[in-house]
Amino acid sequence: MNGWLLAAAVVLTGGLGAALWGVATGPLRRRAVAQNLATVLVGSGLLLLAQGYDRPSYVDLALVLALLGPVGTLVFARLLADDLAADPPRGRAATWATVGVAAATVVAVSAATGPGRTLGKLLVTGALLIGGNLIASRALSGGFGGVRGG
Repeated sequence: MNGWLLAAAVVLTGGLGAALWGVATGPLRRRAVAQNLATVLVGSGLLLLAQGYDRPSYVDLALVLALLGPVGTLVFARLLADDLAADPPRGRAATWATVGVAAATVVAVSAATGPGRTLGKLLVTGALLIGGNLIASRALSGGFGGVRGG
């Protein structure tokens, strides 16, 4: 076992365990935020596993997850807008914590990878993980000011 696999184990068991607990229990607002945060944690875990096992195909899985995860959260936010409006989610600290984990993961894996095509893919994946999480979290907490749903 190397350091990358240990870091992946910490992210996946610690963070994802807490996110799964949040999805399985509690009010709707906590379940919605936990589902969104689980996407970032699994994506970060896949990036760490890709480096630990030297399998670039895991980065492709993280990229697909980074694209589809926030879209799923936005669909939930739209479908559950009436229920979430009465008691909006407040997961600011958890959102920024997972953004920090994702950013640290992308920086560390990018430094280990070095320049090349894989680095570009890592940076795009990291930007999608972080940006998608922030946008989806904002949508869950009540949307963007001045933007009205149809």
